Amino acid sequence: MRLRKVFPSPRWGVHPPDRKRPAADLPLRVLPLPERLFVPLQQHIGTPARPIVRAGQRVLKGQLLAEPQGTLSAAIHAPSSGQVLTIGEVTAPHPSALPIPAIVIACDGEERWIESDAPSDPFDLTPEEINRRIAAAGIVGLGGATFPAALKLGLGYRAGIHTLLINGSECEPYLSCDDRLMRDKPEAILDGVRLMLQATGARQALIGIESNKPEAIAAMEQAAQPYPELRVRILPARYPMGSERHLFAKLTGTELPADCRTTDLGVLVHNVATAYAVHQALRLGHPLVERILTLNGGAIANPGNVRVPIGTLVETLLEMDELNETPARLIMGGPMMGQSLPHARVPVVKGTSGLLALTAAETAFGTPRPCIRCASCARACPMNLLPMEMAARIGADDLDGAVELGLKDCLACGCCAYVCPAHLPLVQSFNHAKGALAARERARLRTESARRLAAARAERLEREARERAEAAARRKTERALRATKDPTPTITDPSAPERQAEVV
Repeated sequence: MRLRKVFPSPRWGVHPPDRKRPAADLPLRVLPLPERLFVPLQQHIGTPARPIVRAGQRVLKGQLLAEPQGTLSAAIHAPSSGQVLTIGEVTAPHPSALPIPAIVIACDGEERWIESDAPSDPFDLTPEEINRRIAAAGIVGLGGATFPAALKLGLGYRAGIHTLLINGSECEPYLSCDDRLMRDKPEAILDGVRLMLQATGARQALIGIESNKPEAIAAMEQAAQPYPELRVRILPARYPMGSERHLFAKLTGTELPADCRTTDLGVLVHNVATAYAVHQALRLGHPLVERILTLNGGAIANPGNVRVPIGTLVETLLEMDELNETPARLIMGGPMMGQSLPHARVPVVKGTSGLLALTAAETAFGTPRPCIRCASCARACPMNLLPMEMAARIGADDLDGAVELGLKDCLACGCCAYVCPAHLPLVQSFNHAKGALAARERARLRTESARRLAAARAERLEREARERAEAAARRKTERALRATKDPTPTITDPSAPERQAEVV
């Protein structure tokens, strides 16, 4: 029997009430299929996918709806069989409420899958073919980053990584979809992990799970027994343990240097739900068209984890469940780093890990008061920054000073705001500053681009003028040469030859 390795609790971070139960302990539910699905073309980091279907076309479940545009993009597939109604716009799952392009499907209720092309044994495939199939399935990182999984695995293969870290920490309060998945599908997850090892050439995988998930730990340890290259590691229940940098430090015992990626040190990080999606794609030939998410919050009468098709509207989920009261706030994701939704007509996307319907009591936030310089935020910061000093610089419109203090290293995890006794909106301040810096950088790039274009135009005009002058000089020289070789005057008078003959 393998010995368990349990890590001590770190000094950084916070430990808010997890509020994962009873949702985590209830069986997984499958909600009824909605009448319509609103499938956004932008569900990943990078360029939106390009639609290849048209209005009125009938599609099968898993059929390709939109193909990736460029390297940093991901394919989009039909979450159910039915008819394409239109290609229009839907509200983005973001506080801005900006519209994004989406394909609207009227479901026929038949759930007819496309014909599968799954290989008989995916372990016979080359790493390149595994990554090609993962890309074709439209799989992105399901831990929240939504980076195209095949691209990340390909980068790891080319970098020659030796270790794969699988993130099962799920440190955000309220969320338990990964916990439920590890309890119910440990063998499928580990099969996906082994396929990811095959795709990257890594020799081992370390699976980190927080100590507050004993059932998931037991299930994953039992499933990992036949595979010595797979090892489960118990992490302290501390937020934000699930961040890539801190997971790397805890599981490898090495601090990740600033401006350095984990692949630079031979390590690649992926999420347990991503590993399960890889299993589904390579074993069953199923693209990423549905996901498990957590329904939780004080306004939800029946909290739990549900499997829903991509493109289901939040309002549909709320209608299918019972509410204790009207939610004061809807959050997609966790309460620490999730996105506050402008309204409920927002679709579930690939990166949606949870939907929280919070009451007024759960969202109560004290009135901001002046900073008392207690340094609680500095003690909680997992990046060892000085949030109170950065906030002071930002308040004085000294963005460069905030950058010097490490603003760009901020994870926006919310630990500082959580512990602040003055109730200062620190994370909002940092996000505002990052946005202002990004806008300033875009303005600088536009200015530089305009300057380059103006310089290129001036150079082009100067070159054209020089070429015209040189061409005129060449023509003048050629006329002079012709005149030297043939000194006979040019005859322009028709009678001149006759007069010249009379003289002779």
